[in-house]
Amino acid sequence: MTSPINPQQVQHIALLGRLELTEQELARFTADLARVLEYFDSIARLDVEGVEPMAHALERTSVLREDREQPGMSVEQALANAPQRDEPFFKVIKVLGEGGGA
Repeated sequence: MTSPINPQQVQHIALLGRLELTEQELARFTADLARVLEYFDSIARLDVEGVEPMAHALERTSVLREDREQPGMSVEQALANAPQRDEPFFKVIKVLGEGGGA
């Protein structure tokens, strides 16, 4: 069986990733990638007829409450504990610009 990838392809992939490989690394990564691609090929040959697609191997249920539309706070309720306000907004110190912050 021929290898699914050759050293020139690995060198091209390394070039795309801006990687410099030594000859030993090139040989090692060629063999490693060949094994990975052979594994993918073995998975592709599996008979999955009748197997339903799934997002997760384990059954998952949401622990969060169901989303329901409900009324929000009034502006007065939202600003009730604000140390300073500039109706109808929270008033905060300037943090951007000249001498205003970090």
